[in-house]
Formats: sequence, C-alpha cells, structure tokens
Amino acid sequence: MKRFLIVALALVASAALHAQNQPIDYMHYDWAQMGRYVDANKTVEGKAIDVVFYGNSITENWARMRPEFFEKNGFVGRGISGQTTVRLLARFRQDVIELNPRRVVILAGINDLAFNDGIIPMENTLDNIQSMCELAQLHGIKVYLCSVLPCNRFFWRPEAGDRSADVVVLNRMLRDYANAAGIVYVNYFPAMANGNNIMKDGYSMDGCHPTVEGYEVMEKIILDYLGR
Repeated sequence: MKRFLIVALALVASAALHAQNQPIDYMHYDWAQMGRYVDANKTVEGKAIDVVFYGNSITENWARMRPEFFEKNGFVGRGISGQTTVRLLARFRQDVIELNPRRVVILAGINDLAFNDGIIPMENTLDNIQSMCELAQLHGIKVYLCSVLPCNRFFWRPEAGDRSADVVVLNRMLRDYANAAGIVYVNYFPAMANGNNIMKDGYSMDGCHPTVEGYEVMEKIILDYLGR
C-alpha cells in the first residue's frame, strides 16, 4: 500500500512538473479577449479620436465589410464577434476609455438574448450596458446608445429559439434608460425591420447580421445622429 502511494505521488508530481514546463496559451484563458486590440490600440495611442464604434460581431463585421466608411470618417471599430454585454463591459476601459475618444457608439445585447454566456435576464443586460454608459460619461465621453437590430433566429445557437419579440422589449428598455439618462438613443430598428420585426429582405445574410446594403442604411442613420 505504501509503495502504491509513493508511485501515485510521483506520477502526480511528474504531471505537475510537465504542465509547468508547457507554454501557456493565454488566448485560451482570455475570456473577454482583452488581447484582441492591444496592438491596434497602440497605433492610435495619443491620436485625437472622434468616435469609437463598440460592440459585437455586428460592429466587427461593419469595420471589416465597410472599411471605407470608417477610414473616410476617421472612426475606430472595436467589435468582437460573439461577445455578450458582460464581456464588453470587461474590456470597455482598455478598448474605449483609454483611447480617449470624444464619443462612443454602443451596439450590444443580441448575444445576451442568444444565450452565448448562458441565460441572461434582460435586466442584467441593461445593467451591463448602463455601466458602460456611466463609465463613458464619467470620463467625458458622449454616448450614442443603439437599438438592437432585428433578429429572429440564431444560426449559431438555434436552441435559443425565436426571440424577435424580446428584441423589441429590450429596445424599449434601452430607449427608456437613454431618455432618462440624457443619452442619445440611435434607433436603427424601424429602418431595418419589416412588419414582422425581422430583418428586411436584402439587409441580412442570415437573419441577424447585416449585409453591405444593410450597413449602408445604418451608416446614413448614424451619420445623421453624429452630425456628419
């Protein structure tokens, strides 16, 4: 029995030593993808930034599919695919506040409804967004809070079901909060949705993410709000 314990302890120690000698894959543990824009942020360090567009894949795809829109207007995109509002809140300081922009455009919430990080009550989604807005205001950054775009199906998480009605409810919550807090509410929804509260034909590639045509509609709306 004693010999068995000695051998077992030796094996455990050997495994631990082996694990310590392995390189750490930090990206595997980077839950909020804090490292995603580290290099990009260095390239704009010290520069005067007017607007940061902040959000999930809808913002990330916007900068990727319509780079001319961002370059022409001097906008900075800081979107990351799949992120829920709690992840966005986690990296808000380094990817927005520390860039010291005049304004931030926040578009977030759809991945909470898709259960990307499990079931998240809409009240918690609003809390996270409110925290981002308050942090921005505390640092003198004007907030443009956007409505969630219409989406009736999540191809990456079909078990979440049709939450198009919840999008409408969440948008009402965002609007009411923005109005009460003196924040600009950017309402994309009427221009992007059909009569059934889903994306208009041609505006989405999958029922949730905009096409170039959809982004062009959004660009006209946001430029009007920004006074461009």
